[in-house]
Amino acid sequence: MAETARRQGGGRPLPPPPRGVNQPPRPKPEPVDREKTCPLLLRVFTKSGGHHTQEDYAVRGKEPKDEVQIYTWKDATLRELTDLVKEVSVAARRRNARLSFAFVYPDSHGRFIVKEVGQTMSYPNRKQPDDSKTLSELRFEIGDYLDVAIY
Repeated sequence: MAETARRQGGGRPLPPPPRGVNQPPRPKPEPVDREKTCPLLLRVFTKSGGHHTQEDYAVRGKEPKDEVQIYTWKDATLRELTDLVKEVSVAARRRNARLSFAFVYPDSHGRFIVKEVGQTMSYPNRKQPDDSKTLSELRFEIGDYLDVAIY
């Protein structure tokens, strides 16, 4: 009887699946009305030559020093973020610079995960596949950090 109740929706609910694990694609979200919607604070950490490690984010309040704070919306594209990073990073302005984006978020045990989500070129000669990806399409959640490696 108890087994039947669980199958029919009774009992404890199942926990949500881990991020990015066999989840069906989400429908394309509606664009944000940037005139009426309050922006979110995105903490961006840049590093030349590679991404920061999980250990760099291990202690709350002792994140990497090279932080840029950006106010943006969840419909911001990686191309928009690339242009904003170029405003503050000389390395990102190089003609052949490649920017790799990663989300930094806590796992179920409270340890931070660094997960790469896309790449752009500083000055693309042609459109890159990840240029038009938005934060919401990449499953960004408010409170996550953005780690940008500049190559």
